[in-house]
Amino acid sequence: MMLIGRARPRSVPHVSGSWSRYWSRCTTSARPRLPGLIAKPIIDLMPLVTDLAALDLERGAVEALGYRWHGEYGIPGRRYCTLDAGDRRVAQLHIFTMGAPEAHRHLAFRDYLRARPGIAAAYAEVKRRARDLHPGDSHAYGAEKQPWIDRAEAAALAWYSTRNA
Repeated sequence: MMLIGRARPRSVPHVSGSWSRYWSRCTTSARPRLPGLIAKPIIDLMPLVTDLAALDLERGAVEALGYRWHGEYGIPGRRYCTLDAGDRRVAQLHIFTMGAPEAHRHLAFRDYLRARPGIAAAYAEVKRRARDLHPGDSHAYGAEKQPWIDRAEAAALAWYSTRNA
């Protein structure tokens, strides 16, 4: 596995065994590491694999590392896994195939926020407002942020396509 970016999880079991051969690369994803951007202390990783069906056959190996396997969990073409330490979530895996549109969308959003500090600051404010309006309700928190994310994501995808053309 090759990590891209600065994510160096210390308490997350490393990728090993037979299922690791399906990983092409791994990057930080949904929660971009940006100064000033509030986030839960959860490591979000986006492994990119060559074959989801082959990975599905290795589900037991993933679970043996302590991850809960949630399947697509609302996003077609994704495998979502979580790792908890007691009652605290410590890591989330959002696994896609190389070149998947959803992976592209996550990377575009992350890179757009990294390249545009003003947009990242606006996102931080949206997150603070959502947190304050919906303490303890992650679904309402997510729904509160979604309209802003949808608009920013459209801009991010347009920006990313010109940058990576």
